[in-house]
Amino acid sequence: MHLSKLAARHPDKPAVIMADGSRAVTFAELDEQSCRVSRLLAGLGVGPGDHVAVLMANRLEYFAIAWGAQRRGAYWTPVNWHLTADEASYIVEDCGAKVLFASPETADVAARIADRVPGLTVFVTGTDHPGLRRYEDAIAAQAAGQLPDEVEGMYFLYSSGTTGRPKGVLRESTFPPFGTGLGLELLMQGMFGFGADTVYLCPAPLYHAAPLGWSMGTIRLGGTVVLMERFDPAQCLRAIALHHVTAAQFVPTHFVRMLKLPPDTRAGCDTSGLRTVVHAAAPCPVEVKRQMIDWLGPVLVEYYAGSEGNGMTMIGSPDWLSHPGSVGRAVVGAVHVLGEDGAERPAGQDGAVYFDGPSFEYHHDPVKTKNSRNGDGWTTLGDIGHLDDEGYLYLSDRRTDLIISGGVNIYPAEIEEALIMHPAVVDVAVIGVPDAEMGESVLAIVQLADGGAGSERLATDLMLHCRSRLASFKCPRSVEFTAALPRTPTGKLLRRRLREERQRS
Repeated sequence: MHLSKLAARHPDKPAVIMADGSRAVTFAELDEQSCRVSRLLAGLGVGPGDHVAVLMANRLEYFAIAWGAQRRGAYWTPVNWHLTADEASYIVEDCGAKVLFASPETADVAARIADRVPGLTVFVTGTDHPGLRRYEDAIAAQAAGQLPDEVEGMYFLYSSGTTGRPKGVLRESTFPPFGTGLGLELLMQGMFGFGADTVYLCPAPLYHAAPLGWSMGTIRLGGTVVLMERFDPAQCLRAIALHHVTAAQFVPTHFVRMLKLPPDTRAGCDTSGLRTVVHAAAPCPVEVKRQMIDWLGPVLVEYYAGSEGNGMTMIGSPDWLSHPGSVGRAVVGAVHVLGEDGAERPAGQDGAVYFDGPSFEYHHDPVKTKNSRNGDGWTTLGDIGHLDDEGYLYLSDRRTDLIISGGVNIYPAEIEEALIMHPAVVDVAVIGVPDAEMGESVLAIVQLADGGAGSERLATDLMLHCRSRLASFKCPRSVEFTAALPRTPTGKLLRRRLREERQRS
């Protein structure tokens, strides 16, 4: 698991390839560049336990920087490069970063952050920018080779901020010798079959926990990462065929967009090399997943976990087909479903989902940390679900997204699942809106596949479509149409933003 040993074993093997084939970096090049980054950080006073931030788009240089911080023993924080300067500054300052790395897409924001955060050193790759140091010049000035006594760093991730300011997830590290590896890589190897022969497609932003962690893990295990700059369904299929991809990771919105490609586009790309298709991050509609298994075969593997690392469930395609809708059984920590009174709920009854796995803290937020755990020390990500008699977990929704109408709990995800496969729909969000009689009523906000404005007739058709699949009390009382729904690039729906927009209007 030591990058330098992998480089010595197969120096010319690609560690990362851009999906369009335009650029690549070999294991030898990645090892050399990351050693130079580590020396650069050391010269700036960054040592084990110090913090580094990365505000970059999906670029090859991301990996040299990440590995350089990793082998320096730093906590390193990927920052969403779509954030405003104010939002990104908050994360950089909150984590205590000494150094920030930027790319051409983020140079202007990085310069504004530098003005706001005293003592911060900022490097930018691939361009010149007033006030920022050029990354390529800085690493060229460093000596080659490893520093002595390298230790493992740790990514320091921030929550997506779907319910307020994002919070850093602090997982303590003992800073073992570099090459020891992290727990995720052992899971990837032992439970998902990753190894030196893996070619892993990363179609999502590297600032998100899963794409970054699984890409780093693939390299650590000697495999090759195929990196997309951004997701496009047709280009994704072409990349799978071109690079003979064996493993890929998606979110459900990726599945929907690929399924809605023209049949000849899907049929024209060879996906037969795929051995493992991992998905997570958001609930996957049952019909969407069933169609993906019919298309790609029983290679889909779903897991439920969070950046907090407090637990994990997993389910493969054969088990899912006999337990449709489940996110699997626990593989890290045991799952507990608790009622409002804190007691465990029986099988089949919804409650708050807790894990009794590894602990964590929310950085600089003792209140949120306290609210995430119960008296036994079990921790929750804020999701609602239930277990069946065999211990399979089924998620209903986020606690904060629950709609209470006439005293009845209604889960938006269930309604969205019923609507998403309507041929006119490309995306949908369901929220509760104030109702004088019922407290809240159900509103569906729909993005149409043809980009049209919608109509009253189509709204009625969608409500009837929903009623053919769900009990009437769950179905939308109204439908609105929108040009686009607010989602993070990692696929998470920002229902909070939709609710806030309605409150302002």
